[in-house]
Amino acid sequence: MRKLSLLAVMLMLGATMSFARTRSFSGEIMDSACAKMGSHDAGYSMTNTKTPKDCTLACVKAGSKFVLYNSAKKITYQLDNQKEPEQFAGEKVQVIGAYNTSTKTIHVEKIEAAK
Repeated sequence: MRKLSLLAVMLMLGATMSFARTRSFSGEIMDSACAKMGSHDAGYSMTNTKTPKDCTLACVKAGSKFVLYNSAKKITYQLDNQKEPEQFAGEKVQVIGAYNTSTKTIHVEKIEAAK
């Protein structure tokens, strides 16, 4: 009986996760260090850069991760794909994907320049 209950719970969780809704998220592709501070201001002096793109790339090279930062809501979204965001470093974008609330991560399906 216990195994049957466990199986039922696992099936429900799996069904819930597989029906995660794909949606659009907007913000700037930043590095996790600058996103934590809400801007590149400190990053510019630490990396000796002058643009959001250069700062983001320098910080990622130093160990930060690419994230999506929504400055209006002051929310940082982790991105499961660390390759695709590189070409959009420092830019305003729309990320299409499913959001995993437990890991606070967007499963990236597509990134495009903001309109």
